[in-house]
Amino acid sequence: MSLDLLIEKIVKTQNPTVVGLDPKLEYVPEFIKKKAFVKYGMNPKGAAKAILKFNKGIIDAIYDIVPAVKPQLAFYEMLGVEGVKAFHKTIVYAKERGLYVIADGKRNDIGSTAEGYAAAYLGKIKIGEELYSPFPVDALTVNGYLGSDGIMPFTDACKKYDKGIFVLVKTSNPSSGELQDKVVGKVTGFADGDTIYEIMGRMCEKWGAAGKKRYGYSGVGAVVGATYPEQIKELREMLPYTFFLIPGYGAQGGRAEDLKSAFDKNGLGGIVNSSRAIMCAYQKEKCNQKDFAEAARREALKMKEALMEHIGIIKLP
Repeated sequence: MSLDLLIEKIVKTQNPTVVGLDPKLEYVPEFIKKKAFVKYGMNPKGAAKAILKFNKGIIDAIYDIVPAVKPQLAFYEMLGVEGVKAFHKTIVYAKERGLYVIADGKRNDIGSTAEGYAAAYLGKIKIGEELYSPFPVDALTVNGYLGSDGIMPFTDACKKYDKGIFVLVKTSNPSSGELQDKVVGKVTGFADGDTIYEIMGRMCEKWGAAGKKRYGYSGVGAVVGATYPEQIKELREMLPYTFFLIPGYGAQGGRAEDLKSAFDKNGLGGIVNSSRAIMCAYQKEKCNQKDFAEAARREALKMKEALMEHIGIIKLP
C-alpha cells in the first residue's frame, strides 16, 4: 500500500525526512546553468534542463538516506512546457532511485475537474485501448476547503490506484491563522468552538476512516506546519490515524525539538520537509559549487540527526 510503503522507507532509513525539490534558477550552480544555456539557449528550455540536472544530482546524493522527495509544481510550471517536462523527468528519475514521490500541487476543484486532477497525478487515463499514468507520483497535496465533493475524486483515485493525499490543515505560512485559526460555532458532527483547522483535521480523519493501512494510518494525510508546534501536538492527539506532512522546517523557522509531539510511540506519524536548506547547502557552506550534491547530503544527514535526537528509534508497530 502507498502510505505503508512510505512508512517502511522511513523505518528503513531511520529518517522521517522528505527533501523538497523546489528549484529556483538561482539555486542552481553556475557551471550547470552555463552548460545548459550554451547547449539549449538562455531560455525556458535551457533553464529547465539546468534544473533537471541539478535535481538529478541532489537525488543521486540523498536517495539512500532519505525516504522521499517532494517537487513543488510551481517551480516547474513557471517555465512552461519545458518546466513541466523537467517535473515529469524528475519524478521518473526519483522513482527509479527508489524514492517515494509527493507532488506538491495543492490541487482542488469539484466534479469532472477534480476527477481530471486526480487522474493526472493519482490515477490513469485511457487513450484508445491503452492506459497511461501522466505524472506517476505516490501522493499529492490537495486543498480540502471546497469540502467533500472536492476531495472524493481524489480519495476514489487513491483507493483504486493505491495512492495517497495530504490535505492542507494548518499550513506553515505566517498568515495561515487569518482563516485557519478562526473559531466557529457548532458545525454538524463537530464540537462547538472548534477552529477551522481543527474541523479540517477531523474531516481528514473521517475521509480516511475507511482506508486505514497496515500500520494504522490512512491514505488521507494532513499538511501541518512545523512553525506551529502547539497545534501539531493538539492535532496529533486529535487525529490518531492521520499521517502528517510537515513543511516549514529550517529556513521557515521550524525546529527539530518542536516536532517530537508529531510522532507516535513508535516514532511514526509524520514526515518533515526541508527544501532550501538542503538544495542550497553548498551556498551556506561556501564550498566549491561542484560539490553541491555532497553538501546537500551533509545537510540531509544533519537534519536526520537533529530529528532523531528527539524522536528516537523508529519502528513498525
